Amino acid sequence: MSPVPPSREPLPFPADREALHRAVERLFGAPDAAGVAAVCETLLSDWHVRARLGWRLLGGDEAPTTSGRMELAEDPQGLRVLVLEPEVPLSQPLRERLAWFGRLATTRLRQQAETARLYEAISRLALAERLQRALFAIAEQAGTERNMTHMMRSLHAIVGSLMYAENFYVVLYDEATDSVRFPYYADAADRDPPSPERSVPLAELEHSLTWNLLKGGRAMMGSIEELNRTVGNRLVRIGPDCEHWLGVPLLREGKVVGGIVIQSYRADTQYTPQDRELLSYVAQHVQTALEKRQAQAELERRVADRTAALREANRVLRQQVLQRQRGERLQAALFRIAELASTSEGLDTFYAAVHRVIGGLLYARNFYIALLDEESGQLTFPYSIDEVDNVPAPRLHGRGATEYVLRHGKPLLADSGELERLTALGEIERQGAHSLCWLGVPLVWGEKVMGVLAVQSYTPEHTYNERDQELLTFVSYHIANALQRKHTTESLKQAYAGLERRVTERTRALALANRDLREQIAERERVERRLKYETLHDSLTGLPNRTLLLQRMEQALERYRAEPEGGFAVLFIDLDRFKVINDSVGHLVGDDLLFQVGGRIRACLKSRDVVARLGGDEFAVLLEGINDPATAVVIAERVISELQTPFRLGAKEIFTSASVGVALPGPHYQKPEELLRDADAAMYRAKDEGRHRAAVFDDRLRREALSLLELESDLRRGLARNEFVPFYQPIVALEDGRVVGYEALLRWHHPDRGLLAPGEFLVIAEEAGCAESIDWQIFEQVCTQAPRLLGKDGFVSINVSGRHFRVPDLDARLLALLAEHGLPPRQVRIEVTERALLDNPAQVKRILENMRSRGVRVALDDFGTGYSSLSYLHQYPFETLKIDRSFITELPREGESQGLAVVRAIQVLADSLHMLVIAEGIEDEYQRQALMRVGCRFGQGFLFARPQPIGTWLPADPTPAVA
Repeated sequence: MSPVPPSREPLPFPADREALHRAVERLFGAPDAAGVAAVCETLLSDWHVRARLGWRLLGGDEAPTTSGRMELAEDPQGLRVLVLEPEVPLSQPLRERLAWFGRLATTRLRQQAETARLYEAISRLALAERLQRALFAIAEQAGTERNMTHMMRSLHAIVGSLMYAENFYVVLYDEATDSVRFPYYADAADRDPPSPERSVPLAELEHSLTWNLLKGGRAMMGSIEELNRTVGNRLVRIGPDCEHWLGVPLLREGKVVGGIVIQSYRADTQYTPQDRELLSYVAQHVQTALEKRQAQAELERRVADRTAALREANRVLRQQVLQRQRGERLQAALFRIAELASTSEGLDTFYAAVHRVIGGLLYARNFYIALLDEESGQLTFPYSIDEVDNVPAPRLHGRGATEYVLRHGKPLLADSGELERLTALGEIERQGAHSLCWLGVPLVWGEKVMGVLAVQSYTPEHTYNERDQELLTFVSYHIANALQRKHTTESLKQAYAGLERRVTERTRALALANRDLREQIAERERVERRLKYETLHDSLTGLPNRTLLLQRMEQALERYRAEPEGGFAVLFIDLDRFKVINDSVGHLVGDDLLFQVGGRIRACLKSRDVVARLGGDEFAVLLEGINDPATAVVIAERVISELQTPFRLGAKEIFTSASVGVALPGPHYQKPEELLRDADAAMYRAKDEGRHRAAVFDDRLRREALSLLELESDLRRGLARNEFVPFYQPIVALEDGRVVGYEALLRWHHPDRGLLAPGEFLVIAEEAGCAESIDWQIFEQVCTQAPRLLGKDGFVSINVSGRHFRVPDLDARLLALLAEHGLPPRQVRIEVTERALLDNPAQVKRILENMRSRGVRVALDDFGTGYSSLSYLHQYPFETLKIDRSFITELPREGESQGLAVVRAIQVLADSLHMLVIAEGIEDEYQRQALMRVGCRFGQGFLFARPQPIGTWLPADPTPAVA
């Protein structure tokens, strides 16, 4: 108990009363002993007492430094005393006041000690409660029905609630086999955890931490270095090293049967002896839970064995019952077949009834009857039901399984293996869908095999055996007899019916002959009218087609030539992104959209104007009475605005827009096709300017069209004249400027425009379809010139676009070209871009791998500017990465930048994949230095040399000496 303060309080001086009150208030608010000492210091300062305060242990024998020292307060928690040593002697009243305040301070210190003790007791109670809950949960896990994996996961969570156990595993030791198994293993750092089902010989783990735990039979705790010293520096490390390790054994009757291990990879998390004792205590209960679970599993196994024995006895009994039932069903089936033979129903009904009868005896989901026609020699299938295959068509006597039964006159029971064997021997040829089990029996009439009754199965769940073969053979004799009687009866019926039908048909034919003749005449007249209409109109929208539009435009041109003031205009309308709509919602919805588009365009015009559908999503409009482009543009914008309104097509709402080209007549137009062509060109200009707008054809568009046409003609003439040549740019070692290879670049010696770079003509060449021919012309020249340029060392790079990879034999052609010119494949490097890998990636990969296996190296050009997918780097056989010039231009003169960081990342990635890196577009010395700092070894650019013809790089021929 805290002592009771004295009842008599010495009265302080009036000047000190306020300071004393403040000190008392702060004293009972102080959280710890340091706070109490601070309050005493403040009070001494307020009372102007010159003295030193300090703590001294209880029972200490150090001598006082000053006379008049007094013990001010006692701290029972720290077993120390707060001592006051004044510099000058204190008066008696002041000592009494200080003694009174010291008693208050002692009271506060005792209160703090009592509070700390209570907090510590509460903590111990909380820990005990958590431990009790954990042990209860462990005991509960032994009785749950969940499997061992769920149980181990729950035990992990329970241990994790008591201490840090993110990395936790359980090992079980089998003394009989001297092996261990890890039924549960959770480790954040180990990328190769052991399988819970695999037993590992303990010898494989010799001198590891787990081995020492199981062999020592006692708890182990500490860092790797501490544990190594504990086991005499014989520790063998397996798996990633941890910061701290704690393992306790699982004991049964004093023998080690396993262990529980937790480990920490964090430097700030280590285990304490309390954790070791707690885990050892928990391990005892875990061992008890595991033994209960194993006993429960053994009991379940015995129950399962007993249940299996009872199930087998029950199966035998059911088999006997089924055999008796099968006999009864067979007898009933034979009676039913005899009954069907005497009925007057047709053959189709008879076949279906026979199928049902056989389906009651065995599996007959796939069933057919094949009959041989003696007159024609054909094999017909009057009845066939099959889950996979269609009804077989009549065929001549061949080599099928059915014909095999007909030839040999005996049943055939064959699984897929037997069918393959017969096929290999040439006995049969498999036709139709391949079954897994096939059973066919002959149908014998009058000692002749006239047909086959067959059943088959496509799934392994349903197979046939010898019992089924005997059953179906027995039933087939009765079916053959019934079928023979039905055929005889059916033949007589068909003969009488055929005679009556021929008489009736002949009579009716004479009556209908005249009526058919009249109908044919009327139909011909109707067809002529319909053909005339369809010739001039679109079948989908009902609008005029190109032919009718050109006729009206021809008439409008004639009127314009006669009266130029009576002008007109032609609109060429193309829907934007119609292909996307058609591919996404289907052609039916696309046709409905085109129909509604035609109606909306018609609603925007006058009745005398002509709206025609030219094909696909292209429409044309002939506007009468238009004399200036502005009026035509207003009407075109009205059409565009109308088409912008959403279309309701069934349950879908479709948005689209249109681009419109406008052309007006002029004296230079001689044919309506020319006017329609220029309107089309203006429409493409509208698309190029952003779509959803109108554009008027003018002289500039005419000149551009003529220029493109002229350039396309020049391209074809240039191919014939071999005007396309390779220029070579050296690839050098950045460290010393040594040339290690060349890149062949395309150039065009145009007879009028001079030397042209690819950017000035390549797009037009691709559209004209001659880009591939240009490339092969360059490849041919490179292969011819490379031996002189390279000698025995170095390499030459050629650029292969994605268009070439659409040809499956690209690799064969390139390799044949190299062999023709004697150029070793190791001196050739092909450069491809990421875009070339997108179309038909399987074919691209095959071509590249074949060329790489023959020695041709492969480089990924412009790396970083495309998708930069890392999957390309390990899927395709790339040997070199070429960094695009856009990253080189961003390199800083000094310091760091994002561009330099990207280049460094590409270099590190290439180094890890053992690839070379070549930097393109190096133009300044600081760029070369920056690339060398990040480890790049090779590059090319204007800093070293510009692309030049081969003559620039060949050594000059030595001049012969003059005699």
